[in-house]
Amino acid sequence: MEITVEISFYPLSDNFNEPVREFIEAIANNKKIVVEPGTMSTLLTGQYDDIMKLLDQKLKYFMEKYSSVFTIKISNSCKSCK
Repeated sequence: MEITVEISFYPLSDNFNEPVREFIEAIANNKKIVVEPGTMSTLLTGQYDDIMKLLDQKLKYFMEKYSSVFTIKISNSCKSCK
């Protein structure tokens, strides 16, 4: 099943730009997932299992590295879904 995830990453530090850039680069390295960075959030589109596996790995890593808040929305009825 194809899904779209809208995710926002809020590092709780004065230098928040660098962790955000690092996070987007880390998730964009997966060729199975389409990553569309935006001003307030990033969209991920791909297969459910691929996205969930990526989020499981990356969220844990970034939450261990930075005090942070993530907001996540998940949809299986996005414009690109069949």
